[in-house]
Amino acid sequence: MQIFEVLELREYPYFLTVDASDGEVVRDTINDLNNYKAYLLVDHDTKRIWTYNGINSSLKLQIFGGILAGMLRNQLRGFYRIYPLNKYSSEDPEFQEILSKTLGEGRARAIDIADFPPQSDNIPKQEIRIDNPRLNKALEVIKEYPLIPDFKRSFLIVGGTLYSDEKFMESFLKEEKVTLEEVKLGRLNNGFTFFNDRNYSVRIIVSNRTIQGIELYVPLHEDLPVIRLKTPVIMEEKFSKPGNIKNVIKAFQIPDTLSDEEVIIHDLSSSNKRN
Repeated sequence: MQIFEVLELREYPYFLTVDASDGEVVRDTINDLNNYKAYLLVDHDTKRIWTYNGINSSLKLQIFGGILAGMLRNQLRGFYRIYPLNKYSSEDPEFQEILSKTLGEGRARAIDIADFPPQSDNIPKQEIRIDNPRLNKALEVIKEYPLIPDFKRSFLIVGGTLYSDEKFMESFLKEEKVTLEEVKLGRLNNGFTFFNDRNYSVRIIVSNRTIQGIELYVPLHEDLPVIRLKTPVIMEEKFSKPGNIKNVIKAFQIPDTLSDEEVIIHDLSSSNKRN
């Protein structure tokens, strides 16, 4: 097994890897002391490249790691497949088995500056295409990932749709059973959406080289207020239902004359109580 650490640079090419195969087994490198780092693991026995993002790793390192994993696969002539190690919880037997693998030499080498093309100021024009993942499939993939210990997921973004986790009571006759389900809040608007909160930890879920979703976590120990969006989401039911365009035009019409008569608004609730 070989391990490479993902590094961020201030200048072009802005990221690369260095050999981090120090120690005897994988757990000597992947542990709580390095939970702010991102790694690529090359398992030559199973022909797999594992991506691993520490619990406190930055969003940049997570994205860079995905790109470098593809470059590492091309270096190994495509005979290796890329898998996310974060898909398993720390107690999972598969995760523990990988941590116990012996480190050694292999034919993979670190990706350095020489592996990138020379930087050019003349960037060729090309079509930029962003495909949204299939919603149901993306949610299935995301549910396979364990939730981060000691953190609470506040929001989940999939293809521009915003979700929040809510607890639902499944049964309470014999024993109380509660499930956590994603509830759709609405689509994000085009532009900036400000979350009136602090200390978010962001995790991206990647499958088949496509971002399936982005999760926003907050620490459990912090007493945070109820989350409020400064920019409201657009509720789909508000614009997906057909309506009469004449009513819209009429709503914007200004009357020729305005009445000077004082309008008295009666409190219907109080009158109902008297009745």
